[in-house]
Amino acid sequence: MKDILQDIIETKRGEVAAMRAKKPSLREALLSSDTGIIAEFKRKSPSKGWIKEEGRAEVIPLSYQQHGAAALSILTDKHYFGGHDRFIRQARQSGVTIPILYKNFVIDEFQLYEAALCGASAVLLIAACLSKAACSELIQKAHTLGLEVLLEMHSESELEYAGLGPDLCGINNRNLGSFVTDVTHSFRLAERLRDMCGDDPATSPVLVSESGISDPATVRALRAAGFRGFLIGETFMKTPDPGQALKEFISEL
Repeated sequence: MKDILQDIIETKRGEVAAMRAKKPSLREALLSSDTGIIAEFKRKSPSKGWIKEEGRAEVIPLSYQQHGAAALSILTDKHYFGGHDRFIRQARQSGVTIPILYKNFVIDEFQLYEAALCGASAVLLIAACLSKAACSELIQKAHTLGLEVLLEMHSESELEYAGLGPDLCGINNRNLGSFVTDVTHSFRLAERLRDMCGDDPATSPVLVSESGISDPATVRALRAAGFRGFLIGETFMKTPDPGQALKEFISEL
């Protein structure tokens, strides 16, 4: 009984240490990167089903890092994306040291603790899923846990959420209702966001374009429009070797 109790104590100490440990900054990684690519470990999607059911979290994320990713996004939602919190832990244990985005439908403070415990650097908050008051509370709580926040928006009406203090602002090019993807959506909303938040990278959120990016030329055009992060998942995951696909993509930038 004494040994069991000691094991529990040691486990809890490890969890507290994990939450308090300084995490690599997603914001800083994107600002200092020549590519800004956030390579995503995405095994499944709601619209397309399984993309790479056999994909292993201890293999692909590390390969992404080795082939030039600025940061990673790892899906942890089980039902729609076939993800799990343990995927982030497995990626860290395999040797991943770059920032990891905890990508899920985060609506509760408890999920922030889960993200901090498994080794994430940042969490995704989706404006469409949260009231402004709830979003503000989650941003503040995330910051107290040492987590950065990527706030995802899709419509012009959601841009007001950018004033809540996120570290990064994401424009989702995929309509969450119809699943239709249109990258020009990022260009349309970027100017409005800059008008609201300013252009100073030291004080304004870093802009991230999400979904539907499959061409290096699109990344170049988005960077010229002020974006510094480019979240790309299916383009790489649908290939036999996602890490190699990332390497070839970067070589064309």
